[in-house]
Amino acid sequence: MRNAQIYTFYHENMVLKNNGRNVSKSPQKPKLLLNFLEKNSLKGHFAIKDDFKPFSQEEFYLAHTKEYVDGFFAGKRNWTKSSNLDWSPQFAETVRYTNASLYEAIKFALENPEKVTFNPACGFHHALPEHGLGYCTFSGQVIASVKVFRETGKRGAYIDLDGHFGNSIEDARKFVSDLNLAIPKGIGNINPEDKHQKFINNLRRELGLLRDAIHDKYIDYVVFCHGADSHEDDDTKGQCTTAEWIECAHIVYDFVKKIDEKRRKPLPLILGLFGGYRKDDYNSVLGLHAKNLVICLNTLCGQEIKYEPILKAKKR
Repeated sequence: MRNAQIYTFYHENMVLKNNGRNVSKSPQKPKLLLNFLEKNSLKGHFAIKDDFKPFSQEEFYLAHTKEYVDGFFAGKRNWTKSSNLDWSPQFAETVRYTNASLYEAIKFALENPEKVTFNPACGFHHALPEHGLGYCTFSGQVIASVKVFRETGKRGAYIDLDGHFGNSIEDARKFVSDLNLAIPKGIGNINPEDKHQKFINNLRRELGLLRDAIHDKYIDYVVFCHGADSHEDDDTKGQCTTAEWIECAHIVYDFVKKIDEKRRKPLPLILGLFGGYRKDDYNSVLGLHAKNLVICLNTLCGQEIKYEPILKAKKR
């Protein structure tokens, strides 16, 4: 039986106070989402864990070149411009916390598998070992999972339903010697292809492979990141209608529930955010994320929450 709340690794230092000229709201997304949950009377379902330390500069060397890491934290433009986000000392501080949050969420879930954990941040799955990319500064997935593997021997898989392929893991495999152990190749980085029903069919197929790997004790934990930019009304024109996007959430949480029943114990589950871009109505992005979290609470945590997001239709 899982705990009734989602344990959320949030620290105020994860959030950029002034988003400046940034097109992406990712640097402010953790706080925007928590405020949205509060306005919709949902925040009580989330237990905030803020007693974690930020990553040191050296911990980023796990997935990146020393030249890039040192150049970024020193504010050198050759390195700070690669993620397309404005650099400032405060922004550099936020990434220490957002990346640490994912690691802490995984570690806590492994130690307390009955508790679903949540890293309410994004900006991880496009960065390369040598530089950032696509609003992503560092490869948070790679850093967190390699660090966990070296400390515990536990191996993870990512269900990445962002609208864009999560390349960070694959592009770091040659750079990080034991990444294939920490996130097994071929099963550890699920990114369904295509659109609409084909997207859903591909998700089901890949989850079938993941199920077998979990039962064979080849995967010890799962991180699920349901990006809102896979919705068709996103500015980046995603793969799913509203009904399909919500169906994907049900598919994943039903999958986890069946795994729990088969194992007779909870599978360590960690949630993430990833993308979502709506210049016309960012509340639609936050509403989708909230709906995903509510489906988790209802499916796995014994809740009966009634919540439907108000989504603004995109002008076409």
